[in-house]
Amino acid sequence: MRQSTLGKKVVNYTMFALTGACVIFAVGVLFFILGYLVYNGGKSLSISFFTQLPAPVGETGGGMANAILGSGKVLLLATAIGIPVGFLGGVYLSEYSQHTSAFVIRYVTDLLNGVPSIVIGIVVYGLVVARMGHYSTFAGGVALGIMMIPISVRSTDEFLHAVPQSLREASLALGAPKWKTIVRVVIPAAMRGIISGTMLDLARVAGETAPLLFTALGNQFWSSGWNAPTATLPVMIYNYATGPYDDWHRQAWAAGFVLLTLVLLINVTARLALSRGTYVPRG
Repeated sequence: MRQSTLGKKVVNYTMFALTGACVIFAVGVLFFILGYLVYNGGKSLSISFFTQLPAPVGETGGGMANAILGSGKVLLLATAIGIPVGFLGGVYLSEYSQHTSAFVIRYVTDLLNGVPSIVIGIVVYGLVVARMGHYSTFAGGVALGIMMIPISVRSTDEFLHAVPQSLREASLALGAPKWKTIVRVVIPAAMRGIISGTMLDLARVAGETAPLLFTALGNQFWSSGWNAPTATLPVMIYNYATGPYDDWHRQAWAAGFVLLTLVLLINVTARLALSRGTYVPRG
């Protein structure tokens, strides 16, 4: 009996040590990447990085103000395209679909979520860029918007499913029609989670490069409107990091630091919003 107990303790301590070591290794790799990027990118930041256009090829200095603005425009358009479609799709999936149709929709959505981003870029290139005859901010927003749809559908579906069924039954028992129950009770109860999922969805596509190479391409100057090629931070990082100039490499580190900071802020904000729990409407 004592040997059996001793053996169980040895196995328990061994597995605890192995799992702890794996956690420390995973967290250590993450902090190493963050620290390395903060060290190289932080020391390369300056006011001119946020206010000036890229310097001509071969010259030092300049900044990526046009890429910061371009990324904002592309993400704004992607949000305007992907979030409404994904949100309404999630509402239908959670509240109206039957068992068979729900299975099919979830399966197709998961397949779309697994499609490589470069494939989506090629498809949007053929459907938008080739037909328009030029690269554009609009095409980049469409590509990222398509990528946001499946994540938005699934997150909306999951958070609506988390709303207690008793809330729906209470509203229906009071005579409210189903659509009003969904709009006035179910969606407000899941709103914090839906917003958190939306922000995480935005963080997911903020660093995508491949679709933008096929759609928005790039621009060394300001891009007016939505119908012209535009610079974005991920593409500028790619171009500058693979370039032959040391100053380009320095600015690529700075751009990577800015992009990582943006993604981290979005993730932290989403987590804080989600940690507040589910809102239950009163009255």
